[in-house]
Amino acid sequence: MKVLMLNGSCHKEGCTYTALNEIKKVLESEGIETEIFQIGSAPLRDCTGCMGCRKLDNNRCVFNDDDVNLFIEKAESSDGFIFGSPVYYAHPDGRLLSFIDRAFFAGKKAFEYKPAAAIVSARRSGTTASLDVIGKHFTINNMPVVSSNYWNMVHGNTSDEVIQDREGIQIMQVLGRNMAWILKCIESGKQNGIVHPENIEKIHTNFIR
Repeated sequence: MKVLMLNGSCHKEGCTYTALNEIKKVLESEGIETEIFQIGSAPLRDCTGCMGCRKLDNNRCVFNDDDVNLFIEKAESSDGFIFGSPVYYAHPDGRLLSFIDRAFFAGKKAFEYKPAAAIVSARRSGTTASLDVIGKHFTINNMPVVSSNYWNMVHGNTSDEVIQDREGIQIMQVLGRNMAWILKCIESGKQNGIVHPENIEKIHTNFIR
């Protein structure tokens, strides 16, 4: 079993990474393989709504000049996900949203029915609003949402300050244990012939007739 973790910060080993790393340590102690995927600081496209991905048969975005398709490829062989973001102007990092908008729209099948969680790092506020925004990517895609013993956030302006947030660190550790538990439950279900629900054709309606 493997959990793919996305660090949505341009800072490779900053506050968001510090929180993800706490989860990583717990998952690995539970026998779960992990990978922290760095979003990096290179230029990144938004989703343009071109629908080009719908003309492909490989669940990839038509734009291939960044790491979105690489992330989708890794997602296909992953069993769960943690999406981490710093909080800027009381919302998730804009680059992270551009990244996961494209990853989920083009690579939908790589994420369906796999458990996921969002975590955020903030100096002070905007955390719950940011978690809500990221989490909507899961709940539109049949994904079980993994929780902790409080909302999934840490506080601090540096990695050292995040470590001092004892409650925040515990939240990350509990989240790691809960993710491991959910993954093991799903794996046990598969071994006993229990599979995820069959996909049904999506009904699309518009408010204006």
